[in-house]
Amino acid sequence: MEEILSVFIQESREQIAAMEAELLGLEQGSNANDAEVLNAIFRAAHTIKGGAGVVELGMVESFTHVLENTLDKLRNNEIQVNDSLISILLNCCDHIGALLDHVESSASDEDAALQQDGAAIAEKLRACVAAQGVCETGGSGLATTSQAASPSEHNSELESEGSGKSINDCWHISVRFGENVLRNGMDPAAILRYLLTLGEIVHIATLVDGMPAAEDMDPESCWLGCEISFRSTADKAAIERAFSFVQDDCELRILPPDSKVADYLQLISELPEEPMRLGEILVKSGALTHSELMSGLAQQQAQATSEACRAETPSPLGDILIEQKVVQPEIVEAAATRQKQVNDKKAEESRLIRVHAGKLDHLIDLVGELVIAGASANLLAQNSHLPQLVEATSLLSRLVEDIRDSALQLRMVQIGETFNRFHRVVRDTAKELGKEIELVIHGADTELDKSVVEKIGDPLMHLVRNAMDHGLETPEVRIARGKPPCGRLELNAHHDSGNIVIEITDDGAGLNRAKILAKAIERGLVNQGQTLSDEEIYNLIFEAGFSTADKVTNLSGRGVGTDVVKRNIQALRGSVEVSSSEGAGSRFTIRLPLTLAIIDGFLVEVGKSSFVVPLDMVLECLELSEADKQASATRSYLNLRGEALPFIRLRDLLAIEGQPPRRENVVVVAFGSQKAGLVVDQLLGEFQTVIKPLGEIFRHLHGISGSTILGGGEVALILDIPALVQQAASRENEQTASVTHSTRPGMATTEIL
Repeated sequence: MEEILSVFIQESREQIAAMEAELLGLEQGSNANDAEVLNAIFRAAHTIKGGAGVVELGMVESFTHVLENTLDKLRNNEIQVNDSLISILLNCCDHIGALLDHVESSASDEDAALQQDGAAIAEKLRACVAAQGVCETGGSGLATTSQAASPSEHNSELESEGSGKSINDCWHISVRFGENVLRNGMDPAAILRYLLTLGEIVHIATLVDGMPAAEDMDPESCWLGCEISFRSTADKAAIERAFSFVQDDCELRILPPDSKVADYLQLISELPEEPMRLGEILVKSGALTHSELMSGLAQQQAQATSEACRAETPSPLGDILIEQKVVQPEIVEAAATRQKQVNDKKAEESRLIRVHAGKLDHLIDLVGELVIAGASANLLAQNSHLPQLVEATSLLSRLVEDIRDSALQLRMVQIGETFNRFHRVVRDTAKELGKEIELVIHGADTELDKSVVEKIGDPLMHLVRNAMDHGLETPEVRIARGKPPCGRLELNAHHDSGNIVIEITDDGAGLNRAKILAKAIERGLVNQGQTLSDEEIYNLIFEAGFSTADKVTNLSGRGVGTDVVKRNIQALRGSVEVSSSEGAGSRFTIRLPLTLAIIDGFLVEVGKSSFVVPLDMVLECLELSEADKQASATRSYLNLRGEALPFIRLRDLLAIEGQPPRRENVVVVAFGSQKAGLVVDQLLGEFQTVIKPLGEIFRHLHGISGSTILGGGEVALILDIPALVQQAASRENEQTASVTHSTRPGMATTEIL
């Protein structure tokens, strides 16, 4: 039962997310008249309600029942979409989510506070429906066949035929009474009178073409037929039952009015997503009665067994039903399409399997240990100098690498699910702030590790809220500044050199450089008169407690948020940068590794210590020239083919004892648009790196992001390239500024190279 409940909660959350997305689309107006969108929202609510009944969650079922009633009225155009209704429907989604949270924590949905909240939301919903002049009856909200098949009399096009009454919106009944109807005691006139209890006969034409000559006529036989235009709210099965006593002794065809076709098509699209045959779909939608289906199947069977058709395939059932004129071709086509969609979806689902995240994490851990064991075996093989063993371990290494890549791919998920959550956040926050904000998403299909996705949600939330509160202006201010009244907020994701880059961009007021600098001087973060670049000034907003807001709001202003963002992103071995243009907007750029588990590394050595550089960040390796070695005593940059390359000596940075060797090497690394060189003793080549987190005692260690175990059992530290690149760039800027400041007027500026 616990497993069933867990699956229900997970699938219900997916349904809620789908409902929210469709509701927000309705509010924006792009899908306001799309019946399929309303049907999708209704189906999502109906699915949650049905699942709640299966797992016996009464509060979830009863609340969703109320929601379903309103959605049914929306589908039937009894009420119209407006902002108030959308807001309440979104609140309904939130409440169902709260009920699921409670169930997940306590395995029961019984809670007095939640029940009161649900009752209050349900009352708002009823009041909103009543305000549109629709009485809330408390019905089931499920469209029965007869309700869905009722004719749309108000929208029918009037077309007269003699009587002056509308016959375009009527059922067409074609009946040919059998010869023995009268002998069996049945009166055709009585049947027609019974039809009047179900509706109105708008037009009737009596057919006498089957009547024989007078000399051959038998007064006890019946040769009459009728073509009837019949207006009724009854369904097809009820009309057919009027002829039940003569059905075996007559030819009967019942075609619905033209207005019914759309209803049938809609009802077919709303049928449960379970495998059904074509005839079952048509019967369940009400377009076909059971007796008509049996008649069609009998004819198909007769074709299959007849001598003439044994060599050929019998006609499809749909063609037979159309030929018998019991159903319209477009309805058969819709049923066949629905059948194919369900079958294709079931086939796709059969190829998928849900796996608990804990089992997947355990698999990744085992693969990591396999990588370490493989490296150890490879090292032993190299030391043994046995060609066969070296070849075997080489093959083993390639297989382990393939297994590693496949296992990591299992944890890769698209970031679009995280991005899509912000549609609701932007919508609610914009209303609260009195702003118009459009959210634009790019790169939703970009993939990254599931563990990274789970931890990036909160930092993104802080940045999005700050952009809406501080960055984007009110419509009045934007119009005064010559901008469109609706602000634009963009979320963009893409891959770059083994990292995922996430950008949050707005076209608002931008960061106020002077105000940030003044606040930093006031707090003692910057000295008076100190020269800072725009980037350095903008990055001051990530200091703890830093805020330039004039007043505290529900969203921001207390200086809590951006510093938390930076700490959380750095904990993921990532970085965050900000760029801004005053009056034109801001861009926050987050760089994160694709995975936190296993990476391709480049192994280097300094003294007796080994270090790993993420291979995706390595551009090239070169030998440190004698000229650069001598010049490095006075400057912290190298000459890389005419380009100034800031560098860091790992031996000096990490205080490694011993003298450097005569020949030193430089590993050129890049992070974003910045490059730097790492001076090391030896280059040991590529290495599959299983990332092991450092203990809490090493949390303040700068320049190191983790550790790994080498094939021989030694521990190697993984270098934090973003931090080292930024440190190298900062040292170069300080040195350049110092040289420029010390240059006397009239002297030539010191050349960098």
